[in-house]
Amino acid sequence: MPASTKQAVRVAVLADSDTRWKWGALTARRITDGARAAEPTGFLLRGRATPTARQLAETGVSTTPPREVTGAEFLREVRDAAARGEGFDVVVLALVGGTVRAVLQGVAELALERRPVVVTGYVGVVYEKLADGLLLRHGADVVLANSRHDAERFRAVYEGVGADASSVVEAALPFLGGTPYAPEAGRDTLVFAAQPSVPSTRAERTYLLRRLVDHARLHPRREVLLKLRSKPGEHTTHLEELPYQRLVRDLEPPPNFRLVYGHMGAVLDRTDLLVTVSSTAALEALHRRVPTAILSDLGVREVLGNHHFIGSGLLTSFDRLDRDVRPEPDEEWLARQGVAAGGSYETAFDAARARVQELLAGPALPPIDPYYTAETAPGYLPGILARHRLDVTTTEPRDSGLRRVVREAARGAYRHGVQRVAPVIRRLGEL
Repeated sequence: MPASTKQAVRVAVLADSDTRWKWGALTARRITDGARAAEPTGFLLRGRATPTARQLAETGVSTTPPREVTGAEFLREVRDAAARGEGFDVVVLALVGGTVRAVLQGVAELALERRPVVVTGYVGVVYEKLADGLLLRHGADVVLANSRHDAERFRAVYEGVGADASSVVEAALPFLGGTPYAPEAGRDTLVFAAQPSVPSTRAERTYLLRRLVDHARLHPRREVLLKLRSKPGEHTTHLEELPYQRLVRDLEPPPNFRLVYGHMGAVLDRTDLLVTVSSTAALEALHRRVPTAILSDLGVREVLGNHHFIGSGLLTSFDRLDRDVRPEPDEEWLARQGVAAGGSYETAFDAARARVQELLAGPALPPIDPYYTAETAPGYLPGILARHRLDVTTTEPRDSGLRRVVREAARGAYRHGVQRVAPVIRRLGEL
């Protein structure tokens, strides 16, 4: 039967990193009717980017942390909840594309009498793997686009390969908001929003750090903050092999230069200029009208993601910033990106909410029908599915306290190996 208009909508969010948990939890709230929606039930996919408790707390989206699970455990939870008559009405997949495709396969194989509405999307700027990422997500009932620009691109990809594009719904990034920018007498703060994987080389990361430190020396009365997303040993959406915390040790920065962590919104509350290569933090800043600069020092390249800002009016260099020459954003570009667009953000999720409500109120949903199948991608799809091994029929013992301790220790050792040992070995191999 369709979901009752009086019954709370039950929503599950499956995420694979701290940033995707933030996107997924906030998206779940925005696309369901707040008056009828229960607090989303959070699940965190166990893997190499599993965040720490500190990282989850910094997202600021929930006082109840998501439960760590494997993909198979999540699917069993969906199946068992349905068997108890407490099935999820909506499932938000805040995952990388390959994992989304595997979970879609798993949900399809559960063969539920009434399956949940499956929603997915992207956590930020889509600057790489556009076609592959989208086609891996195809089959979800709703594929959210963060802007008009993205919605047009998404539909073009689906229609271009002959896939149904009706699942694409224009929305916005769910974490935009905060107090509009207002200069404060006596405050002069520049924040550089670092990214874990952009740029990736030691030379380029050291260059950015050196220019940032030099800028702090050139402007001794300006507070220069390096905003970092993770501490050494922690992971986020992308692996970081050369943490800025280590590279900065050799530069002897001045007293007005500091490293900061924490919720990006709180940092933006005291920011007078946000500088980055291509971080989604730029869109958060622009939405609040915080002056923003996108660096072109390392080139305007697809691998850096700053090509996304072509036409924005924001591309500039440290040489200009050193002279206090600041870029001005193009208003038409801002509107197409869904930021600072004349109050339209308040209605940005109306279409997605209406689509979800329509699907919930209708008859049982048809079988999941993805683009990538054994017929369309026989040399690609089997490898995607094999890597995730989502066999929900496998019987696994329940966690004991000792088993959890052993697992956490193993995960810590793995993180240490990936974050610290492996990069050293790779660098030695380059000598």
